[in-house]
Amino acid sequence: MYAPLPYEPLGHKVGALHMKKSINTIFAGLFSILLLTHVSLAQSESKSIDLLSGNLEQWNMAKKGAWELKEGVLGTSEKPGGYIWSKQAYENFELTIDYKTSANCNSGLFFRTDPKNAVQGGFEIQIASHGIYGGKHVVGALYDAREPSEHTGKPDGEWNTMVLNCNGSKIKVVLNGKTVQDLDIDDWKTARQNPDGSKNKFKTALKDLPRKGHIGFQYHGHPVWFRNVKLTVL
Repeated sequence: MYAPLPYEPLGHKVGALHMKKSINTIFAGLFSILLLTHVSLAQSESKSIDLLSGNLEQWNMAKKGAWELKEGVLGTSEKPGGYIWSKQAYENFELTIDYKTSANCNSGLFFRTDPKNAVQGGFEIQIASHGIYGGKHVVGALYDAREPSEHTGKPDGEWNTMVLNCNGSKIKVVLNGKTVQDLDIDDWKTARQNPDGSKNKFKTALKDLPRKGHIGFQYHGHPVWFRNVKLTVL
């Protein structure tokens, strides 16, 4: 007896072909997304600069030998003194640092600063032991200009993480996961005066200070340590 060959309706064949094409399209799309994500992450990482990449060749010291780098940690030497400055000047950037204070420590993160005129020629985010200062001089303050919105510094001997973002006139500081500064430097329109009417030390209105300068750390009589100092140009 004649047995007919198995028969598959044409509609089923067409449906299977469409499904196969759809699956191929989905996989191609997923591959493209993964590839773009990888490229984007690579580009982002390539823009990041490790300022403590194994040596201090990217820095200048006000006093030779005053700072040293040991196992990725920047600290003061046995003969400390003064500032340490980035050789490169930066304008718009995001800077991440870890820092640790000793007892009764007073230090600072300087930015957009002229190393020859650190007191008047740039900006400083205060770094200090918790509880030794108040007002516009506590840790996280834009020094002498604005108190932080929260006091989030950790006790001496513990590592803190600070993120400083500068973009045009906008300055933002995140300390240990909390935003403590989010300001527009153009609001400082008058020399020696803050927007709230209080006095400051600056002979020049902060809005008129240069928007490009060096990054620096300060030794002010007590040991201080920094690590994971990484900058991304914006």
